This record gives sequence, structure tokens and C-alpha cells, in this order.
Amino acid sequence: MAVYLDIIWLLNFLFDSLLLYLTALVLKRDFHYWRLFLGGIIGSFIIILTITPLNAYSGHPIVKLLFSVIMVLTVFGYKRFKYFISGLMTFYLTTFLIGGSLMGIHYFVQFDMNLSSSVFMASVKGFGDPISWLFVVIGFPLAWQFSKRNFERIEVAKIQFNQKVLLEIVLGGKSYNFTGLVDSGNQLYDPISKMPVMFLSVKKIIEELPEALKEVALSSEQVIMGNKPLAPEWENRMRVIPYKVLGKEHQLIIAIKPDDIIITQNRETIKVDKGLVSFTMQELSSDDSFQCIVHPKMLNGIRKAEPA
Repeated sequence: MAVYLDIIWLLNFLFDSLLLYLTALVLKRDFHYWRLFLGGIIGSFIIILTITPLNAYSGHPIVKLLFSVIMVLTVFGYKRFKYFISGLMTFYLTTFLIGGSLMGIHYFVQFDMNLSSSVFMASVKGFGDPISWLFVVIGFPLAWQFSKRNFERIEVAKIQFNQKVLLEIVLGGKSYNFTGLVDSGNQLYDPISKMPVMFLSVKKIIEELPEALKEVALSSEQVIMGNKPLAPEWENRMRVIPYKVLGKEHQLIIAIKPDDIIITQNRETIKVDKGLVSFTMQELSSDDSFQCIVHPKMLNGIRKAEPA
């Protein structure tokens, strides 16, 4: 069987470079492309060892670990031990994730388990037939893209989780509990009182609201125009606030001053003394993971630690 060493080396160089690139993306680390490609070249040297008298050592775990250490140091450098270990472990995580994806796909599409095992192991060692290498060439970019997208989703979910808070909003003497997402992009204030405004989806609790607040949620334009006046106790709490959205520069929304807003974050309760709530019938989260978009200024209230 003919072995095209140059092709095998090139593929390993590209794969190692892409793995290092994915590691940099996951860790959000700056890097120079020349160092990235140098790391890929160093990693691909292990293929050269297979045709030298050192062939017996090329597959040894210590040798592989040594190559990985040099690759990570080449691309990211050494700042402190924790920084280095984080890079090395993430490099192995991305390698195992993509390698496991390839193995799973390969076993899924192959019916002869013995043939599948031999072909896959041959491709991993850097040899194999054209079919096995074609599978790796096509499968690796797909697995890389799949892994990259999943890392991005995990990161977004983590950010949202860290920014989520629990809210208790009291309206007309009745308490309602929600999950809110603190959004730094929400910078809406009442221009007169300077109170921050949060958005609350009331689609699922519309029937539980007082009648006056139902009108605000369902017919805000009519309320603003004065066609549907509110009861005095709610009219005194109502604020009409100019609101700018993409494509609509002059829009007015209604915000209500609730009885109370209490936020729970990291086992601390925050009493929001100054805050307004604007109702919407739209769902703010496609998976209903939160029902409010909380103004970050509301987290500056008086904090009180919960008892353990």
C-alpha cells in the first residue's frame, strides 16, 4: 500500500492548527497566526517520527503529552501555571470532543464493526485507505464546526445564567414571581423621575392582573390617547415614556410604578425603591427561561443577605 507521507503530514498540520485555533476561541485568548501555524508544525512532527528509528516512541503517552505541552506553550506562551494548565486542558478537551464526534459518526455509518475499527484506527495512526482519509477530511471540519457552535451556545447559556435573577413584583397588593434577565443594553429611564424601567411579559398571567393593568397590557395606545382612562389609583402611578426601537424612532410606552420590586441575586435580596414596569404581551424568551428584562440600575438597591 502506498503511503503519501506529505499528504498525511499536511492533514495533521491542518488538524493540529485548527484544534489550537478552537482552543484559542474557547478561552478567548489573543494569539498570532504565525505562532498558531508553528504550533501546528510542531504537532505534525510526530508523523515524521513514525518513519525514523524513534518510531517505537512516537505513540508513547509521554511523548504525546510532551508534544502537546510544546504546542500550547508555542501558541499561548507561559504567564503563570494556572494559565498554562487551562490552555493544555482545553486543548485536550477540544481534541477529545472532535475525536469522539468522528468516532461516533464513523461507527454510526459503518455496519461491519471489525472493518470499522480497523479503518478508523488506521486513519488515526496517519495511514489507512483513501476511504478512511476521505472520511477524516470531510468529517473533521464538520466536527470542528459542530464543536465550535456548541462551545458558543454553552458560553451564551452561562452568561445568561450568571445574569439571571429572581423577582417578586407586587401589583395591587398581589405578589407575582418571575425570572429576570439583567440586560446591560436596557438603558430606558423615565425622563422626568429618572426611574429605570424593566420589561415584563404578562402573556401567561394576563387574567390574574387587575382590570386596569389588563387594559394597559392589551390596549396601551388607547390608554395613552385617553380613550380608556384608568382608575385614579393606577393613573397616578402611570408614566408615559418615549421609547426608541429599530425602525421606529418615536414610540410611547406605558410604565407602572408597582407596590414593590424585590430582586434575589446570589442569595441576596435587593429592595428596589425606584423602578417602573412596562408590560408586554410578547414572550421575551423563546424557551421561557426568563419573563423580565431587568434594568441593571435596579441592582443598586439596598441588599440584604438571606439566612443560610
